[in-house]
Amino acid sequence: MRKEFSNAMEQLAVEDDSIVFITGDLGYNALENLQAKLGKRFINAGVAEQNMVGVAAGFAHKGYKVFCYSIAPFIVYRCLEQFRNDVCFNNLPVFLVGNGGGYGYGIMGSSHHTIEDLACLSGQQNVNVWVPAFADEVEPVIRQIVADGRPAYLRLGAGKTTPDNSYISGSFKVIHAPETAEITVFALGPIANNVMSALSLSEDLAPKVNVLTALHFPLQITDEVEALIRKAPSILVAEEHISTGGLAQQLSVQLLEKGIFPRSFKSLKAEGYPNGRYGSQTYHQKLSGLDPDSIIAHIGQLMIPA
Repeated sequence: MRKEFSNAMEQLAVEDDSIVFITGDLGYNALENLQAKLGKRFINAGVAEQNMVGVAAGFAHKGYKVFCYSIAPFIVYRCLEQFRNDVCFNNLPVFLVGNGGGYGYGIMGSSHHTIEDLACLSGQQNVNVWVPAFADEVEPVIRQIVADGRPAYLRLGAGKTTPDNSYISGSFKVIHAPETAEITVFALGPIANNVMSALSLSEDLAPKVNVLTALHFPLQITDEVEALIRKAPSILVAEEHISTGGLAQQLSVQLLEKGIFPRSFKSLKAEGYPNGRYGSQTYHQKLSGLDPDSIIAHIGQLMIPA
């Protein structure tokens, strides 16, 4: 999604001269077009993420809308205090952009993984968190972030294009909703691609499964989404994030508050490093049961009568 992000930012920078872009010494061979368009509004803050967010807050106080870009673990964890105190409490238009969420940086190991970011950021004051599942969602999300003009975090990954006939309802996107659905799958970000791959591998499952992605937090369950759940009340959540503070935990609270009680509830999540080894993103997804074959198996288990 980095290419789509760069192209969308370039267009936005031409339209809005209040946009400032600050990078933490990252984005080479990807953001040069943006640097050329922005000129002095493109700033390389160096490997100094805490200072970068403090500077961004200063620009925002003066009326600018500021994007702070780095790989996800650096933009989330290194400057959490500055984002919380300088940006969130003051409700400023500073937008964190993290590339390679979840296990995106693979073999580089835990220091480069971001599997606790929703837990860290979605509970901050005034913050909207955005997790596109598909590459073509990036531009409209960026435009919405700027229009909202409040603190935001955008988690980028590697996504395909949105399936045909998908539509947004509240904070979710409904991407597969057959009339005969018995199970509702909620996916976070590009894991939705694994879910759709699982359904394509099993023709018998596809007519029995709703698939929704959580596009942004805080979650908003509309009447339409509630109706889908009530009709297919066995729920599977798939996310490249730990269980604490993730989609499954936040969704379960929303469901209980609305008086929606699933027939069954299964959470597939980032399991960390159960064998103490590092590998590719695909490797870690497999260990966590987030690969297509594992998703098929878990959906099958939900279909077994209690």
